[in-house]
Amino acid sequence: MPQAAPAIAPGEKPQHVYLVDGSGYIFRAFHALPPLTRPDGTPVGAVLGFTNMLMKLLDETDADHIAVIFDAARRNFRNEIYADYKGHRPEPPPELIPQFGLIHEATRAFNVPAIQMEGFEADDLIATYAEQAVAAGADVTIVSSDKDLMQLVNDKVRMFDPMKNRPIGAAEVMEKFGVTPDKVVDVQALAGDSIDNVPGVPGIGVKTAAELINTYGDLDTLLAKAGEIKQPKRRDNLIQNADKARISRDLVCLKRDVPVDVPLADFVRRKLDLTVLLDFLKTNEFRTTINRVQSRHGKSLAAQNLEAAPGKAPDVVTSPNLVTTNPAAVTAATTFAAPAAVDAVSVPFDPANYQLVQDIESLQLWVEAAMQAGQVVVDTETTSLQTQRADLVGISMALEPGRACYIPLGHGSGGDLLDAGEKPQQIPMDVALKTLKPLLEDPAVLKIGQNIKYDLCIFSTQGIKVAPVDDTMLISYVLEGGAHGHGMDELSELHLGHKPIAYSEVTGTGKAQITFDKVPLDKALAYAAEDADVTLRLHRLLKPRLLQEHLLTVYESIERPLIPAIAQMECVGVKIDAPELQRLSADFAGRMAELEREIRELAGIDFNIGSPKQLGEVLFDHLKLPGGKKGKTGAYATGADVLEELATTSGHPVPKKVLDWRQLSKLKSTYTDALQNEINPKTGRVHTSFALAATTTGRLSSSEPNLQNIPIRTEEGRKIRRAFIAEKGMKLLSVDYSQIELRLAAEMADIPALQEAFRKGEDIHALTASQVFGIPIEGMDPMVRRRAKAINFGIIYGISAFGLSQQLGIPQGEAKAYIEAYFKRYPGIREYMERTKDFARKHGYVTTLFGRRCYMPGIADKNPARRAFMERAAINAPLQGTAADIIKRAMARLPDALDRAGLKARMLLQVHDELLFEVPEAEVEATAALVKQVMEDAPKPAREISVPLIAETGVGNNWAEAH
Repeated sequence: MPQAAPAIAPGEKPQHVYLVDGSGYIFRAFHALPPLTRPDGTPVGAVLGFTNMLMKLLDETDADHIAVIFDAARRNFRNEIYADYKGHRPEPPPELIPQFGLIHEATRAFNVPAIQMEGFEADDLIATYAEQAVAAGADVTIVSSDKDLMQLVNDKVRMFDPMKNRPIGAAEVMEKFGVTPDKVVDVQALAGDSIDNVPGVPGIGVKTAAELINTYGDLDTLLAKAGEIKQPKRRDNLIQNADKARISRDLVCLKRDVPVDVPLADFVRRKLDLTVLLDFLKTNEFRTTINRVQSRHGKSLAAQNLEAAPGKAPDVVTSPNLVTTNPAAVTAATTFAAPAAVDAVSVPFDPANYQLVQDIESLQLWVEAAMQAGQVVVDTETTSLQTQRADLVGISMALEPGRACYIPLGHGSGGDLLDAGEKPQQIPMDVALKTLKPLLEDPAVLKIGQNIKYDLCIFSTQGIKVAPVDDTMLISYVLEGGAHGHGMDELSELHLGHKPIAYSEVTGTGKAQITFDKVPLDKALAYAAEDADVTLRLHRLLKPRLLQEHLLTVYESIERPLIPAIAQMECVGVKIDAPELQRLSADFAGRMAELEREIRELAGIDFNIGSPKQLGEVLFDHLKLPGGKKGKTGAYATGADVLEELATTSGHPVPKKVLDWRQLSKLKSTYTDALQNEINPKTGRVHTSFALAATTTGRLSSSEPNLQNIPIRTEEGRKIRRAFIAEKGMKLLSVDYSQIELRLAAEMADIPALQEAFRKGEDIHALTASQVFGIPIEGMDPMVRRRAKAINFGIIYGISAFGLSQQLGIPQGEAKAYIEAYFKRYPGIREYMERTKDFARKHGYVTTLFGRRCYMPGIADKNPARRAFMERAAINAPLQGTAADIIKRAMARLPDALDRAGLKARMLLQVHDELLFEVPEAEVEATAALVKQVMEDAPKPAREISVPLIAETGVGNNWAEAH
């Protein structure tokens, strides 16, 4: 708390007068906070907002005279000039009316005059006191964003706009009205004001009015010379409505000579009477504000502020160390400007209603409001999409549609609101996070986000464990799966009819793109607060649909519990052996060079093996290999399928060696080289990002880098997994569902023979071969089993005879016969497939065992190829989707299960049906047993599956050993 300046005696000339537009703040404070009530039922939301505003103002102004000016009755002298003045304005909300008196009481509790006068508006009183203060030689600051007060601005009088946290001088008035402050009344007289029912001149807006006034000098001259105006419509409107213009001028012109009954001298700054103030705060049960007052005003200061003795002039206090040019001179309550309506769609988006929070008091008010509301939207702005490389720049929050804020924390220099080289005002990061931490970790307050997993990771790096959470992206994903994307911008346009500000609009693109910490605060506010606002509206719109559409269980039992587990997994990352990657890269490079030499030698010509065009010419023109086909570009096709066909049929060694070269090239560029660059220098680990709402079936996908497609089917690909290692004293544990989709096919298609085989633990592929081909299991040719395996897995992906023939290298007729024999032996499979396709055509989606909807756009497409593709997808989606649901259920349960068991294992990766853990060596056996049990029991209690699920475990020093 700044030390008080020497008291100024009541009669002494004022130096700096603060005139607060109290009436404007009442409505802003009312709409800013949730409907709060005292235990006796009295509404006090607006009172709380106003109280915090005034306390903040008194702490941070150097004014020696201060007063809060209020409107009195609705009607005043202007209604005698124009009966319909403000006739369109609705009556105050019933719950606000009892708060008017309490707000006046709050003002007096701070020992500040509360001024109002019958027959005059607050603006007239402000104009009058400003005139008196200037006449006494004082500077005046009008704390308001009201455009009607801009006519008062001059060298001695300026305003402070709490909406944008910036002072308003002549330049800002010119920017808004196009004229100097002394001409504002004339412009308003012409343009009128629909809100206050000021008529103006039809057809003339602010821009045209400014042009006319700048041309003719003033309103009277303009009206006298209206006949000279060339535009007929404008000329006629001015001539016919001249009286309306003059009446409008009388309505908007503020009276500067109101016969006020409270002199300016009575506005002298007085010391707080803590007894009176605390009594007021306790009566209204503003506990957070009470704590704030008591923490700032220690016992010694409280003793100084006892009520003045009878007959003694009241003491006055100023704060010389803080000046009113500080943009933080207004609190959160004063700068909220949300509309009264809270409907997610009907409330208009208005960036002017968003608040820039740059001081701790404003932030505390937002925290208190969120605590009272029980839920808040939270969004972070950072310097990177990779959470472990990102620096926190700011946080946005929203409480109601249209009511949002942005808290800058890490912005650098520059911006429209700043002088060159000056850093923006922002709360110190540690102070802000300390203030936010209780809210973000409060189990009684729901934190809502769009892809909130990212924000959980960001807050985790700051030591904050955010819970509980809701995610609009995942709510949308559960509702409409693969029907459309689930990014915020797409959802906003789809459900709200609003196109949000694009990230590129505030950061730029290409080489000129800047990170968010370089974005000017005004642009950052508009962008970040809008994101929070949109997210809140989407939540209000989409969350109720989960119950209505019977999808709440999918969200609450699968998707929502998974968020913290995935966030933790991403934060942990996986350790990478960089020297091993370097060794593999060098090995691949050497072998590629040798293959290049061999290929060129065998081809008898020097060419670029990596060029498909040159390769095609060598294969089909130079070597004259059969089957060359040119595409639209005139180049030969040289895809993997073409090369594999050539390698099999031509007998020439070049196609096979090119395939080997391509494999090594891809492994080197995509994995061994790229993964080295992905190692986080701070952690020595790779931190992938798992997309929770990217696939049609509910599967997770991995990116930056993609760790789900590390090759495993080839020896060369498996080598890369050697570079994924455990920390010293730890082991990697891999736990993988065995044949889960086949097991689910036996369950969902109801195939008794397969169900029984799984229950007995038999070799399912050998059994299939035996039953389909009539061959005894004992002594079975491995090739026959291989064909049965291909059919088993192919069938659940809707494989065609052509596809099976290609996979097995057999004639299409033979493949067709295999499939028909399979269906004959297991008729339930075909029935399941037809039933599933019929359901998809009728509903547009298929469902998993747990009720997830997997949308199938194109299932009724007129194009046969696209329709057939979607039919195959529809067949597999319930199986793949159910498998995804099961492993997600397991993942959501495992962190708590491990914690309850006192085990320190950390989940690192999910790769489709496999989970990878890092486990202390001494806990490997216990952890493997626990994870296996949780994974095998994951469907329960929601579903009882007759076919047992088997999770197989493996342990090693690296991923290759563990798998």
